[in-house]
Formats: sequence, structure tokens, C-alpha cells
Amino acid sequence: MKPPITTLGQLKASGWVSRSVKEEIRSNAVQRIRANEPLTASILGYDDTVMPQLQNALLAGHDIVFLGERGQGKTRIIRSLTGLLDEWMPIVAGSEINDDPFAPVSRHARDLIAEQGDTTPIAWVHRDDRYGEKLATPDTSIADLIGEVDPIKVAEGRYLSDELTLHYGLVPRTNRGIFAINELPDLSERIQVGLLNVLEERDVQVRGYKIRLPLDVLLVASANPEDYTNRGRIITPLKDRFGSQIRTHYPLDVATEMQIVRQEARPATIGDVRVHYPAFMEEIVAQISHLARANANVSQRSGVSVRVSVSNHELLAANAVRRGLRAGETTVAPRVSDLEALVASTAGKIEIESVDDGREGAVFEQILRGAVLQVYKRRVSGDKTKELITAFESGTVVSTGEDVSSSELFGFAQKVPELQQLALSLLDGNESPSSVASAVEFVLEGLHLAKRLNKDSAGARATYRSRTTAV
Repeated sequence: MKPPITTLGQLKASGWVSRSVKEEIRSNAVQRIRANEPLTASILGYDDTVMPQLQNALLAGHDIVFLGERGQGKTRIIRSLTGLLDEWMPIVAGSEINDDPFAPVSRHARDLIAEQGDTTPIAWVHRDDRYGEKLATPDTSIADLIGEVDPIKVAEGRYLSDELTLHYGLVPRTNRGIFAINELPDLSERIQVGLLNVLEERDVQVRGYKIRLPLDVLLVASANPEDYTNRGRIITPLKDRFGSQIRTHYPLDVATEMQIVRQEARPATIGDVRVHYPAFMEEIVAQISHLARANANVSQRSGVSVRVSVSNHELLAANAVRRGLRAGETTVAPRVSDLEALVASTAGKIEIESVDDGREGAVFEQILRGAVLQVYKRRVSGDKTKELITAFESGTVVSTGEDVSSSELFGFAQKVPELQQLALSLLDGNESPSSVASAVEFVLEGLHLAKRLNKDSAGARATYRSRTTAV
């Protein structure tokens, strides 16, 4: 709730103490660390790596640059830092740069306090409004970040040397708050020079004005490590002025990636069709990204973002829904045969190193097959498939694919007890026809990739048979 204080005199009487933004953040961080509470918004997989570094940087009062490939949560961490600010902050009413009532820096605030004293009106700013952000682009100017002369104010009769003619940029307007620059290397070097004083001397200069604004700002930036040598670079004096450089990373294991996808993906219901996502299919989606990050044919300079996993998760559900709508089903589950649809959600997010025409499709197919096989090996032990292989050697043949309904696969599984039992063991108690059908396809494809069954593909349909059965 906003404090009821409205004048400078009331603020003095309340016992409010002025402190810098870094002292404010440090104090609130200390309380959270002592209480074992999360410091910022939850970024899964960072508890033992990034978060300790961030805690150290904030306790040390450092400006910070987050270094990491795309899709590693850098911006989310930065934006969540506002949660470490006090909920409300008093300013001199009408101040464009959030002047501290006890230590005003702008001409407007100084004159107002000199004139009205303890009756000077006070306004309150919420912590969410104490955050400023700029995406660095080559056309960003000093005027955008620091400020520029306002010709209208000059036309009103003020002298150019008058501080009141200044139109403040984004950095001064975030005084007593957090200012973030995304993709800092994309900022031209001459503009980066303009930030040097902000970081070290804590002042700004505009067109040679003899004006000193001792700004109180926590400056945070993000950068891709390859930007140091590709699109641009962070100039050495500017890098030197950031107190801490924190390296982010992609999820270190498939389980963490699955958690992130579940957190970020849209709800698994489209229209009136409900999507049940078997755990092994979610694991395949996460495994695809992990294999892509380790694939020599995929450019690791640009990275394989977690957004690949999120988009693949959503598109796989969408393809299952489309298939279900055509079959008249109201509950669907993604299947292995739906994975081919992921080309659309993956192709634009990963870069293939090879320049050969058509190589992208072959690389993606290799990653796809590898993901299914690895998940299959983790979830299905060899001794569980012996009886099923025997059933296929007795002449069992099954067809799967987009045009095969869940009820057909469910009915086939009921006729082959070995297959039904194995499929049900992969499900978390959900024995709906769509879930069983998904498990059946997963088992069959896994056996094929493990070279235990033959597979004949024709269009959207695949037929599985024993390796000893003649076609």
C-alpha cells in the first residue's frame, strides 16, 4: 500500500532513511538469503551455478553483465531484479529523474525544495516503475540513453546553458533504479563510451554542458559471447567498469529441460480437444535440444535455445490435436509419428554448419532418431522386450502412422498382451486409448532403432515386423 506521506516535512518526521539503490538491493538480498528465499524469479537449473554468482555480485554492489547464448533466461533474471527493490520510493513530486527528497540532483527539485522547504510535495514510485530497459541497436544514440537539448524549451526563452532545457534520456529517467541494456555489443562503440561516466563517475554529460548529475543506477547488461568478435564488441574500458560478469548456460540435463518446458509451454488443451502428454514424449522433446547442442553439424556459436524445446512441445501437441480432429477424437496424445512435424518449429531456430543443399533435413532426422533411441534405452530394459520380440517372430505385423486412429492401435495392443503390458508400464496410470497408442508407437519405433524390428515406411504410414519375417 502506498504510504500516506505527501510532504517533505512528513517524510522527515516518519524516520525514512535515504540510501542508494545498491544499498537498498543489498539489504533486501541479505534478508532473502538469510531466509533461504529465491533471490529472483525462478530460473530452473541455475541454483548451484548462476544464482550464487548473482548473490555475490549484488552483495558486492556491482554492476553486472550477463554473458550467454540466446534463450538462457538472461532478460528474465534482469527484469526480476526489481523484486529486490523496496515496494515504494519517495521522490520530489514532478521530478523527471526520481529525485531523492533528501538529496535532489535536478535543477527542478533543488529549486522546488529551496522555495517550499518542508511543504515540498512528495510523490511515491512503485518498484515496477523503477526499471528501464533498452535493446541495443546500431541506431541507438546518446540522446536516447543520456539526453538532449529540448528545442521547445529553448524556444520558450531559456538559454542553451540552462539545465532546464535538457530532455533527459532513459538512463537519467531510471535514476534510483535499475537500467538494463540487452545485447550490449550491438551498441556502437562511440555510444558505449557515453556509458563510461555513468558506470564509474556516476554522472552524465550532454553536448559539453557543465552539468553534473550524480546518478544512482544499477546498470545491468546482457550479451552473447560470440558478439565480442562477430556483430560487435564491448569496448575494453566499459567491460572493465562492470564489477561482475556472470556466465549463463543451457540446462545441464534433460530432466531440467523438461521442467522448463512444462513451465513455459502453453496449456495442453486446444479447443475442445484435451492433450495428454506422456512423459516419454516430453523427454524426447527435451532430448532433441540436448542432442542438437552436441551435434557437430549444428552451429554452437548461435546456440540451441530452450525456446526450441518449448516450441517443439507446443507444435507436437498441435499436430496431435489436428490428427485427433480428423479422427473424431476428443482426447489425444502426441506420438512418435507426430515428430516429423517438428521440422517447422526447429528449422528456423538452429543453424546447420554444412552448406550442402538438403543437409538440414538429414541432420534433423539424425537428431530425431537419436533422441527417440536414447529415451527408449533409458525407459525400456532389454529383458522386458524378449516376449514381445517372440510374438513378432510368430508373424505379428502392425501399422502405425498419422492415419491410424488411437482406437486401432489400442485394439491391436489388446490382442498382443506382451505389447499392452509394456505400453502400460510406460504410462503414469493413464490407460486411455490415446495414451496407450502413443506408448505402442514409442515401443515399436524404439525396437526398430535398436535393430530388433524391421520398419517399412510408405507415406505417412509405417509397418513394423520381425527382422526374420519376409516382406
